[in-house]
Amino acid sequence: MNENLPTLAFDVYGTLIDTQGLTPLIAVFAGDQAAAFSIAWREKQLEYTFRRSVMEVYVDFDQCTRDAFAYCLQKFRLSPDRQQQRQLLDQYRCLPAFADVADNLGLLHSRRLAMSAFSNGRETSIRHALEHAGLAAFFTDIITVEAVRRYKPSPQVYAYFLQQTRVSADNCWLISANPFDIVGAKHCGWHTVWVQRDAAQIFDPWRDFQPEHTVDDLSGLTALFS
Repeated sequence: MNENLPTLAFDVYGTLIDTQGLTPLIAVFAGDQAAAFSIAWREKQLEYTFRRSVMEVYVDFDQCTRDAFAYCLQKFRLSPDRQQQRQLLDQYRCLPAFADVADNLGLLHSRRLAMSAFSNGRETSIRHALEHAGLAAFFTDIITVEAVRRYKPSPQVYAYFLQQTRVSADNCWLISANPFDIVGAKHCGWHTVWVQRDAAQIFDPWRDFQPEHTVDDLSGLTALFS
C-alpha cells in the first residue's frame, strides 16, 4: 500500500449502517409511533455515551443501546413482550447498510486506500454488523473505543486511532454522518468529510470546526479520493 495515500477512518452507525433500519420491526408493537421511537432511541443512545464520557463511568455501547431502548419504552408507554424486546435488540447487530455504501466502498478499496472502520461500538458488534452488511472485506481494521473507555468526541479516542494505525493526523480523514464526530476529529487536527444524509440536518455553527468537505452520500468520496 502506498504510504503517501490518505487513511480513511469511517464511522459506522449512521454513516455506513442505517440506525433507522429497524423501524418496520418497531412498528409491530409501536404502530404509528415507530418512526418517532426509532429516532428517540438513537438520540438517547448517543446522549448516554456523552454523559458517561463526561462522568467517566464507562459501559459499552451495547449497554447504552439497551438503556436507551428501555428509556424509550417508558417514554412512549409501550410494553412489548420479552421475546419482541430480545428480537429487536438482537437485530440491532444486523442493521442494514445504506444503499450507496457497498459500491462506493468497493471503488475506494480498489484504489488501495487504507480504510478503517472507526466506531463507538463494541468490536464484536461492529464486526458482526459489517459482515452481515457485506462490508467487512473493505476494511484493513476495526478500531473501537473499548480500550480507551471513552466515547467520541473525546480526544483520547482520536489519539488512540492514530496510535493503533501509526498514522499522523494530517494524513487521516474522518468520514462521518455525525456532526459531533466531525467536530471531535477537527479538534484533534484531522481532515474531515461530513456525509449529510439528511438535507434538513444542520451542522453545528462552530466556525473553527466545520468539515472540509460535505457530501450527500459516499459517491461524493470517489471524486475526492480519485
